[in-house]
Amino acid sequence: MKATVRFVTTTVAMSVLAAVGCSTQSRAPDDTASKSASSAPPSSAPSSSGTSDSASATSKIAQLEADARALAKTTGCNSATECRTAPVGERACGGPRDYIVYCAATTDSVALFKKLDELKAAEIEFNKSSNAMSTCEFRMPPKTASIGGRCRPAGAP
Repeated sequence: MKATVRFVTTTVAMSVLAAVGCSTQSRAPDDTASKSASSAPPSSAPSSSGTSDSASATSKIAQLEADARALAKTTGCNSATECRTAPVGERACGGPRDYIVYCAATTDSVALFKKLDELKAAEIEFNKSSNAMSTCEFRMPPKTASIGGRCRPAGAP
């Protein structure tokens, strides 16, 4: 009986903490991506000062993501075991908003991750300054496949 009460109490406490943690976070905008509506860079929102700071920040974020995607080469791998994923950006509630699939054999991974770190830092700053909010689900990296020597998310066309 004590074990059941302890389990229920722990479950309720964890649920409350998760709800409070997600609802009090003041970060990321709509979690959207360059290829899907759910993983695009943040959209411009008015800043508290009423200036174009927000537009400038979102422009910088979009450019950093474009630079990172350009560094991620998808060709040159003959099997999925040679393909890798990398997290893109930072959602308001934490965690990446998208993943890039790339070929480890032909991508400069150091340069890619340096650019992705810059992107993450810019999004964290944007999320804080704009009091952005997002959903709190955990996004897993996609499984990879090599089709015709090109790395792709498994199941993608």
